Amino acid sequence: MTSPVQITHSQLLRLIGTPNAPVILDVRIDEDFDADPQLIPGAYRVPFTQVETQAEILRGKKVVVYCQKGLKISEGSAAILRCCGVDAEVLKGGQFAWRDANFPMVPMAKIPTRNSEGNSVWVTRVRPKVDRIACPWLIRRFVDPNARFLFVTASQVNNVAEKFNATPFDVDDAFWSHRGEQCTFDTLLQEFELQTEPLNRLADIVRAADTDQLDKVPQAAGLLAASLGLSRMYSNDLEQLEAGMLLYDMFYRWARDAVDESHTWSTTPSA
Repeated sequence: MTSPVQITHSQLLRLIGTPNAPVILDVRIDEDFDADPQLIPGAYRVPFTQVETQAEILRGKKVVVYCQKGLKISEGSAAILRCCGVDAEVLKGGQFAWRDANFPMVPMAKIPTRNSEGNSVWVTRVRPKVDRIACPWLIRRFVDPNARFLFVTASQVNNVAEKFNATPFDVDDAFWSHRGEQCTFDTLLQEFELQTEPLNRLADIVRAADTDQLDKVPQAAGLLAASLGLSRMYSNDLEQLEAGMLLYDMFYRWARDAVDESHTWSTTPSA
């Protein structure tokens, strides 16, 4: 039976990738983390001895804490946060339960180095349409919820990346970019090991919309139309990104929960 201050791995999985996802803290000791250096999607590491230092920024947010087995380190860390007024739960069974359920985990080595404020910083070209909104959505929902995105003139992406320690994406010759027939969204899924059925389904739509192959996936035309509409509504790329987050939240929930649902309304007059 689950304790009132615990959440199961299945319950947490349903929240990850949605706007209602909790803040997830990995408090495993270094030895346990080094034995399996991967994170539950969206999590970040905090030494269990320092969790109280996070209380101020976590107050008012839902928090899930996990260690290797979900026992003393998780329980103690969550209890300390609750003493500080933070709504904190423990992942029942810890990282082992998540791993044994074969749920996705993100390799820590693939996540770009965070800045002094704890954010990964990414840079790409101005005036995004499809891939350059889809990729930030994926990163914020499954890799780093606090990621920052810089939109700059195309010719200056690499220069800005170098001077501001940012990671370039969706530009020529970047690691995080198109590969053959696959788009940058596909690259992110592959490198972050997030190739779940719903995300793969969404990737098919993004790829078709981004590479003008609308005949391959029925939903791609709708995504492209919505994306182009957003780009006309917003001259500020960051405002467009914030609006686009909701667009991809909707497509993800369709890809995860509603693919078998249809809708029809008969116009035949009743007798």
